[in-house]
Amino acid sequence: MAPFMPQFLPHLTADGSYTFYSETFGEHFHSQAGAYQEAQQTYVEATQLAQKAERGRLCLLDICYGLGYNTAAALETIWRVNPRCQIVWVGLELEIRVPQAAIAQGLISSWSDPIPEILTALAQGQKISSDRLQAELVIGDARRQICQLVQRQFQADAIFLDPFSPPRCPQMWSLEFLQQVVRCLSPDGRLATYSAAAAVRQALLSTGLKLGEQAVAGRRWPGTLASSEADNLAPLSQQAQEHLQTRAAVPYRDPLLTDSATVIQQRRRLEQAQSALEPTRHWRQRWRKF
Repeated sequence: MAPFMPQFLPHLTADGSYTFYSETFGEHFHSQAGAYQEAQQTYVEATQLAQKAERGRLCLLDICYGLGYNTAAALETIWRVNPRCQIVWVGLELEIRVPQAAIAQGLISSWSDPIPEILTALAQGQKISSDRLQAELVIGDARRQICQLVQRQFQADAIFLDPFSPPRCPQMWSLEFLQQVVRCLSPDGRLATYSAAAAVRQALLSTGLKLGEQAVAGRRWPGTLASSEADNLAPLSQQAQEHLQTRAAVPYRDPLLTDSATVIQQRRRLEQAQSALEPTRHWRQRWRKF
């Protein structure tokens, strides 16, 4: 295993779990309200994995795997409900040193067996094949990897979309990237993300998905759920719906899935300046009184 880099130092969150701070993106990997709580609430509960575990077989896609907490919470929940459930799992992660650093610093040891062993094996060899788990951690630019999953016709019952924020990492939130992500979602699957950004929600809506809100620990705005059916989705608030009618909803665009963050941001600013949508500041002023 490669040694972890010095910048990956543990930061305590409010629920007693630890996260890292990314110097590259200028953000923590998890909410300061609780890294474990975020994994369980925002991703596992939101995608209804406890209920789906009864099926006996589940496919999961974890985009921006990071320290592995979302996957750990998912596996623990599924096997607690149905120890015999077979899981097909794919994780996408840019930097292998992140999960390796989490293991080297003992941040995954509190998960129940065999979760720490599984996360360690993924960080070391990127693949697992057992009677209950077929898993592959794919390292590199997720924009390339998602296209390969589409070609494989991979269909996930749950997708965890957990990159750094859109302003910091627009590559993972562009219309074109999300179009490919949605192609990997099964007809009755759910996509969950902490983001409430209008640009992200509008991009998801443009793929034909229905949207709902979900509570997200430690964040001002509710996160987003997306599914082909609106059943059991809490509808977007009036405030959120109006947000989608502003220039904030102009999506990030990355036509060839190769552009840098700077190019993607510049393209969006130009499109916003030319947009006939309501200026976002008017929406802020209108809702500031409530």
